[in-house]
Amino acid sequence: MSDVQHARERIAEALAPTPLLLDQTLSERLGRRVWLKVESFQHTGSFKARGALNWLRTASDEELAGGLGAVSAGNHALALAWAARRTGVPVTIVMPENASPFKVEGSRALGAEVILHGDINAAWALMHRLVEERGLTLVHPYDDPRIIAGQGTLGLESLEQAPDAQAILCPVGGGGLIGGIGVASSAWRPELSLIGVEPRGAASMAHAWSQGGPARLDGIASCAKSLAAAIVGEHTYPLSRRHVTELVAVDEDAIHRAMRHLLYQAKLVVEPGAAVGVAALLEGGATLPSHGDVVVVVTGGNLGGEELAEFL
Repeated sequence: MSDVQHARERIAEALAPTPLLLDQTLSERLGRRVWLKVESFQHTGSFKARGALNWLRTASDEELAGGLGAVSAGNHALALAWAARRTGVPVTIVMPENASPFKVEGSRALGAEVILHGDINAAWALMHRLVEERGLTLVHPYDDPRIIAGQGTLGLESLEQAPDAQAILCPVGGGGLIGGIGVASSAWRPELSLIGVEPRGAASMAHAWSQGGPARLDGIASCAKSLAAAIVGEHTYPLSRRHVTELVAVDEDAIHRAMRHLLYQAKLVVEPGAAVGVAALLEGGATLPSHGDVVVVVTGGNLGGEELAEFL
């Protein structure tokens, strides 16, 4: 918990708290207040700026000397490129070939070298080679204590902004965000239910739970590319087992319905991976406490016009 609190102190000057917005339609439907934590309003368009900036501000000169490397579907790439540009450190990112063009172009505009290569597993294999060949320092998108601590600052904010919350629904990819929120919520409000939501076609955390540890999925099939981690982390897995109350999976149709709800009812433009928590509520898939407010983490809003058109 002290790591999360120190991370908050480090990044506060550059990253202001994001709003908590009341979803009127969902609130009326569920008979309780449903709040949306809109990280789509954060720097670089997602929560990832929190962890990236905390990592950079705790990095040693030796770690920075050869430049940084990362694998990302896009949001970690944008965040790391933004944070590294503030200190003049070069960044190399490997993204899957099906990565969002909006995120690829945005990362390059921030100064990162972006290499498109294969699927997420092939992208990781290439990055490991580049770390050896170029002497890069790998900044893992989720399985790093400094990244997790930075993401945990979102949990602190949410608990302060919603003092009556009894449940938080959080999208799960590799588990860094829900791990950080779990540290904060267990320390500050241990009775709170922390519910992880995954796409059914990329349910890597549920797979890890069933296998007793991180285990790689053979393939990923979901429109929620920001949650397309093929394997969860050695750090994030035990944090999830310790702090997460329930895991819920939502299918592609549910994600599409949630996207339309956020666009037309909540008036928010977000990416598919950010909509899975709302999908779980619309589908009635999450086990909620009998009373109290609900917070849904809306993780990011980085998508281009062509991508958005698929959900209109």
